[in-house]
Amino acid sequence: MHNQARQAVDTGWIEFGPFRFDRGSRTLWRDGALMQLGGRGAALLQALLEADGAVVPKDALIARAWPGIVVEESNLAVQIGGLRKVLGRRDDGSVWIATAARAGYQLVREAAGNGEGKGMPAIAVLPFVAMDEVGSFADGFVEDLLTALSRFKTFAVAARTSAEAFRNGGTDVRKIARTLGVRYVIEGSVRRTGDRIRLTAQLIDGANGLHLWSEKLDGTLEDIFDFQDRLVAGVVMMFEPYIRQAEIERARRKRPENLDAYDLYLKALALMRGVVSKTLDTFDEAINLLDQAIALDPGFAPALALCAGAHESRLTHGGVAPQGVDDRRELLELSERALAADSNDANVLMTTGTNRLMHNGDETGGFPLLLRAEALNPNSLVVANVTAFCFWHAGRTEESIARFSRVIAMARTAPEVVWPMSGLSQAYLSAGRFEEALHWGLRVLERTDKLDFAHCQVVAAYAHLGRQADAEARLRKTLALWPDLTVERLIGPKATPRARFRFLEEGLLKAGLPAI
Repeated sequence: MHNQARQAVDTGWIEFGPFRFDRGSRTLWRDGALMQLGGRGAALLQALLEADGAVVPKDALIARAWPGIVVEESNLAVQIGGLRKVLGRRDDGSVWIATAARAGYQLVREAAGNGEGKGMPAIAVLPFVAMDEVGSFADGFVEDLLTALSRFKTFAVAARTSAEAFRNGGTDVRKIARTLGVRYVIEGSVRRTGDRIRLTAQLIDGANGLHLWSEKLDGTLEDIFDFQDRLVAGVVMMFEPYIRQAEIERARRKRPENLDAYDLYLKALALMRGVVSKTLDTFDEAINLLDQAIALDPGFAPALALCAGAHESRLTHGGVAPQGVDDRRELLELSERALAADSNDANVLMTTGTNRLMHNGDETGGFPLLLRAEALNPNSLVVANVTAFCFWHAGRTEESIARFSRVIAMARTAPEVVWPMSGLSQAYLSAGRFEEALHWGLRVLERTDKLDFAHCQVVAAYAHLGRQADAEARLRKTLALWPDLTVERLIGPKATPRARFRFLEEGLLKAGLPAI
């Protein structure tokens, strides 16, 4: 429980700041005086308090204040405005109830001293420092960055107006995070020299003030709007994997008995994503964690989608499901449940579209979901990479090459850029363009030697280029890392379409890798 609030279960009241809320009578008190709250205002305040500082979605708040009634969001805004008037301002002048852009509302609470916040995180983007008369460009960039970040469903974004109070700088970022009730802060600057602009951005942990990521991006003002779009895409694609990793590390530090559905999802996400190749045990463990998360929150769409992905991976890599479990049926059912839970989540649309395409052979039902996912969140590295893979899977190799190339260009320093690099290597290999396949496979291995697919792409490319000694030498290094590797273990007994792996399979066999 956060250090600004105390909840006494036996008496049914919650304290926050100078207030005391009685859950039984749904009344609000301040310094012994009864505050005037309407019934709907009390219901909304109780929902916000019980969220313990996490963002509460708008639809959940509407359901609490208007159960069984369909109302416009404007009604919710009116009630929130009334609550803010009753609560007044905090000591630092900020509001008690903050708006999370396009997500919902949260009751601002002091961040826990150890940074072990509960539930999905919130992020604040501070006004960027403008140098050399580029104030309008800096403000426009921040506005577009907020819009891009709000498209992710695994974190909330504090409204721009909340961060405006810190425009002039000089405030400790840890205090900013506590005041705004966020876990992470993004800050930066924009500088102009002639027709060139340099943008610097940093991601900071609000609990301890440590920098998690920073980047410099340069460009010209030939087409200001195109340049701004490219800057936003570059920052977001590189930023999102870092905040995901920070959240995964936070979940790892929590005691097992304190894990909530979001923490369990993060632990599974660490197993399913990253730069290290997966084993069959990995998928079993991820499914177990996600089953627990779904049991705690049956409507948690990200967990449903990721669980579908874990079943899909176990199936395609030749894993054995427990008795009575059909991985194909599970992955399709979980995908559709996730879509029903949240049809505006880009990752959910991506997962459902991919599974419809790959496991139902339904291109007409799959590709529209993939393209909608891209439209909803065009700056997601994961969505862009998986969509490119699906184009390759469907035999649209040249389109996949163009898509993989775009992801690599935008996410050049992100750790997970190795995945589109490996995808590009495979696309070139499928097209019989072995020199390009070798180039990108080696680029992956420059960054990590933990990706078995990249090793094998390099082996196959060497073999097809007639460099047999190099192919065999690389295969020996690969087998030293994965002694039980076979062609079937790599691409799975049910890999489809098998023709897309033709040159990979032929090259590996020529180099001496066992088939099964």
